[in-house]
Amino acid sequence: MRTIRFIVLLVAVAVVVTGVWIAYGIFGDRSRPATTTGVVIPQGSSFSGIAAQLHAAGVIGNTQIFRLYAKALHADTQARAGEFRFAPHQTEAEILHRLQTGGAQIAKWITIPEGYTAKQIAAQLESEGFGDAQAYATAFLRDTIVVDGFRSANMEGYLFPDTYLMPLGASPSTVEAIMSSQFLKELPGDAARKARVRGLTVPQIVTLASLIEREAKADDERPLMAGVYYNRLRLGMLLEVDATIEYALPAHQTVITYSDLRLDSPYNTYLHQGLPPTPIANPGRPSLVAALNPRPSEYLYYVYKGHGHHAFAKTLAEQNANVAKYLK
Repeated sequence: MRTIRFIVLLVAVAVVVTGVWIAYGIFGDRSRPATTTGVVIPQGSSFSGIAAQLHAAGVIGNTQIFRLYAKALHADTQARAGEFRFAPHQTEAEILHRLQTGGAQIAKWITIPEGYTAKQIAAQLESEGFGDAQAYATAFLRDTIVVDGFRSANMEGYLFPDTYLMPLGASPSTVEAIMSSQFLKELPGDAARKARVRGLTVPQIVTLASLIEREAKADDERPLMAGVYYNRLRLGMLLEVDATIEYALPAHQTVITYSDLRLDSPYNTYLHQGLPPTPIANPGRPSLVAALNPRPSEYLYYVYKGHGHHAFAKTLAEQNANVAKYLK
């Protein structure tokens, strides 16, 4: 009987000691991190992956205990991705709280889709907590960049669509620098040479790429669509690209009407010959590559036929037949 009581007592003591040890590890231990420590948590990270990262960086101790504590608080589904900077000597409870609330977060992931305009990017930045959309839009449409010796009219076309770890509280000039630097990295190295071969400047190539970006839906059609534009430019034909009119309209419209085709704007490629004065969106790399490497063909027209693809035509009669077939 005494043996059983002794065993029970030992178990109770062990439980208490373990509980005290766990509680101290979560609420009392301030030995970590030893110094200010930065951690970048990738998008889509599981909480176990986050805990492993924090442990490897010396921010927390026992990952299993940290995970169990987070699960008990239902905090394992609330941790954020991004870049965090943890001050030294914090408890693990404080570390978890900062992960939940973003209190230690200094940068946040943001994805800018291909084909967004400068105004759309500005609106997205505001919606994700990076500041005022109007301030961004004003800067994007005011500031410029020099590419291959030519100064752009503004930043439209040069804010490269990608996923960025953007500093919280970033100024418009900081965002411009980050995104335009990525544009210069993504621009093919032979862009200037290929542009000159076609009698264009690199900014004009970017403008052409922006048309492709807004019109094409399938990557394999981008070079073919580029070829259509080059053919029409060579023959002195109007480009007649609906997306250029949409860009000039004060608000987004799903359908371009016949009255819109008479819009008095330098971006109206139904009225004005040649490329529009600036890019009409921010193209991704596939559209930039297509603009530099058009697929040779005799096509002069195309119409959307559904499911992400277009029907291409060599003559107006073929185009009219395609329009009648696909735009019922």
